[in-house]
Amino acid sequence: MLNIAAISKPAGVWEQRAWYSYDFGNSAFSSTVVTLFLGPYLTSLAKAAAGPDGDIHPFGISVDPRALWSYLIALSVVLQVLFLPLVGALADYGSRKREMLGALAIAGATATALMFFLEGDNYLFGAALFLLSNLAFGASIVIYNSFLPEIAAPDERDSVSSKGWGIGYLGGGLLLALNLYLFGNAKDFGISEGMAVRISLCSAGLWWGIFTVPALLGLKNRNIGHTLPPGENYLGVGLRQVKKLLREITGYRQALLFLIAFLLYNDGIQTVIALASQFGSDQLQMSMASLTQAILMVQFVAFFGAMGFNYLSKWLGAKRSIAVSLVIWTLTLFYIWLSVKTEREFFILAFIIGIVMGGSQALSRSLFSQLIPKGREAEYFSLYEISDKGTSWISPLVFGLALQWTGNYRVAILSLILFFIGGLIVLMRVQVNEGMREAGNA
Repeated sequence: MLNIAAISKPAGVWEQRAWYSYDFGNSAFSSTVVTLFLGPYLTSLAKAAAGPDGDIHPFGISVDPRALWSYLIALSVVLQVLFLPLVGALADYGSRKREMLGALAIAGATATALMFFLEGDNYLFGAALFLLSNLAFGASIVIYNSFLPEIAAPDERDSVSSKGWGIGYLGGGLLLALNLYLFGNAKDFGISEGMAVRISLCSAGLWWGIFTVPALLGLKNRNIGHTLPPGENYLGVGLRQVKKLLREITGYRQALLFLIAFLLYNDGIQTVIALASQFGSDQLQMSMASLTQAILMVQFVAFFGAMGFNYLSKWLGAKRSIAVSLVIWTLTLFYIWLSVKTEREFFILAFIIGIVMGGSQALSRSLFSQLIPKGREAEYFSLYEISDKGTSWISPLVFGLALQWTGNYRVAILSLILFFIGGLIVLMRVQVNEGMREAGNA
């Protein structure tokens, strides 16, 4: 049975700012925990726990300590693929989407803050905390994204999405800068580098939790809730909703076509971002200090990139602006292949990546929001998040095979051009107006 909830007034600027606050907070998890500190630190804990054969043996399975982080990333992706559609279905079925966002954020932030207690050889505790925090992070992003169509009218959605991405990069970059300063001056503060890492990991959880509070105070529940039928439970209802979603998505042809395009080009984007530092360290022999500076620069440049593509979308529209970004990504790969041979040229590369990274991601989110039915936002954004993370192994696999066959980083990076060109071709086939009509949007 339907329990018709009172529909709140349209969102104002304060509710949009509350929405931005969550991105400002949770981005610290990506920048400080996932991108920089946890992988190397957890690997060091695993090495300390290794047996005489040099391996660790979680649950009786022999694992090279150096491979632990990559296995955890892969396992967390699998868990998200299984869990996110259920989260989206339950969020849309009930009328407490804001409360679900809060619960997931608190769980993820708490697990992240508890990383302060990681020391010695306690890698299993660290692995469990990462799996929990990363799963909560991905699930909260599904719900966070689903608020976009509710707080922004169609003609302002590109702008609101771009501001969210840009402010998120600022938040993640600001805390990362503070933590890098702490790590680089640990002796001056009278602490070890290990303690500096633990403080940095904990700070990301606290940062995430603190900036979740304005979001919970400012966002409003607008979705129409359902009451559970007699004898039913939320798990069973959620699973049925997921099955219904998978059947229905084929009826929204333009949304499905866009998801295919996004799967292709976003896979390429994530691989370039993830492997750029490896190219700098291994191919160009750059120091860790220089690579860290480049990573930090990208965080702040991405803010201006997101804002710049917001203005471009007002002129060209979201779809054409994304297409422009994909052309720039393609030219960037050629630039790496032909010209990036010095540290200075690597910083130019990082600047270009920062400019197009924020714009392509922000506008992709806002465009997809136009192609999905109202009242089902969380469910459909769960598919969007899976397209973002669930297939992110394809492009790295192509890169790895190309590197293994040719032994040349430049050729391997150039092989990724297939994902950008393929994504661009599929994107240009998306008919936005038709997709909006299919979804029943104005």
